[in-house]
Amino acid sequence: MDTTRHHQRLGWDGWFLGDGLGEISLAVSHRRLKYISLAVLVVQNASLILSIRYARTLPGDRFFATTAVVMAEVLKGLTCLLLLFAQKRGNVKNLVLFLHEAVLVQYVDTLKLAVPSLIYTLQNNLQYVAISNLPAATFQVTYQLKILTTALFSVLMLNRSLSRLQWASLLLLFTGVAIVQAQQAGGGGPRPLDQNPGAGLAAVVASCLSSGFAGVYFEKILKGSSGSVWLRNLQLGLFGTALGLVGLWWAEGTAVARRGFFFGYTPAVWGVVLNQAFGGLLVAVVVKYADNILKGFATSLSIVLSTVASIRLFGFHLDPLFALGAGLVIGAVYLYSLPRGAVKAIASTSASASGPCIHQQPPGQPPPPQLSSHRTLLLTKVKGS
Repeated sequence: MDTTRHHQRLGWDGWFLGDGLGEISLAVSHRRLKYISLAVLVVQNASLILSIRYARTLPGDRFFATTAVVMAEVLKGLTCLLLLFAQKRGNVKNLVLFLHEAVLVQYVDTLKLAVPSLIYTLQNNLQYVAISNLPAATFQVTYQLKILTTALFSVLMLNRSLSRLQWASLLLLFTGVAIVQAQQAGGGGPRPLDQNPGAGLAAVVASCLSSGFAGVYFEKILKGSSGSVWLRNLQLGLFGTALGLVGLWWAEGTAVARRGFFFGYTPAVWGVVLNQAFGGLLVAVVVKYADNILKGFATSLSIVLSTVASIRLFGFHLDPLFALGAGLVIGAVYLYSLPRGAVKAIASTSASASGPCIHQQPPGQPPPPQLSSHRTLLLTKVKGS
């Protein structure tokens, strides 16, 4: 059959099934990538918690945590460099020219990444102050406020609106994580007498605010520009490595100079470093194709998963209180992920499927309003989540 005559005969039905399906296919692909990356992030976060616990409790000399942070940034940067090299089809000259243009010539975009890097460094220091003055359980529970601050900054900076159900699910999530963390810390030891709860609470609140702002700021950079995810990660890693080295020198410079950068490194430690580097890349993908609040949900859900794994690996005791908290977290994740107007969209689609057939239109004329509205509805439904 003649292709041209075939498309002319289809009229606007062909337009709907052709260009429309192309956009739908792309939207479905992005949605699939969003949920796959979120699922992998849950597993990665849980395995990171368990691997760090294992590496830090091994007998013998402990490694310097600051060196592990720097190595994770270096590995993340090298991985991004290799991915960009592959995108340039192995052409070193093209890669060098691209990096010169993107990093040096467009230095304003590069300097924008210094903001989240600096805030993340400040956040790490605030976490140290907070956990030094608060019991571990209190710190972990209070630190979940970062999910609420992330939602607040998403509304303010990204003009993102949240439904009442989503706000309720955020509160439900905080409640569930608080219950789980309280149960998990039930066997903790007494608190040292030299702690300052007021200073600790102020530090953890400031840390939550900085975490929410930095995460949403990075999301805005990723979604507000055409730059590659790997390029943005490379730029972020450059500042992260530099600031990590400054923190290393400030906190443990003398000890590292005396014992060596890789002092205490074992295969388990290298596993932690690789896991952290992979997690940094994964978070960028999640922020690019999902959003920063869903990233927070994935992180919280990984806390539950790591606790369940710890029951088997470390002999933790499961009681009804933990089951209640885990159920609240999982329920909150489900409620937040529900697309708006999903029931109405499905009902409208079902009604249109049982309605009258769309009449063919001659080429060169605008589509009938019913067809245009159906196409818009379908695209909106697919892209909405």
